[in-house]
Amino acid sequence: MARAMLEYTKIILSKVSFNSELFCRELEKSLQRLLPYEIQELIIWLKQFTANKPELIVCMNLIK
Repeated sequence: MARAMLEYTKIILSKVSFNSELFCRELEKSLQRLLPYEIQELIIWLKQFTANKPELIVCMNLIK
């Protein structure tokens, strides 16, 4: 079940990536919902996903 939540979070984040404000809001929710090891996996995915989307890199500040 936990793995499903991580995959669901990735799907949601990729769907809302057209709007950086919405992306940040969904990222905040996911950081509250996921387990610590899932957050680490999400960070790796986010670094790859936002590599070519400079408008979303601002949201990476939420992780720190």
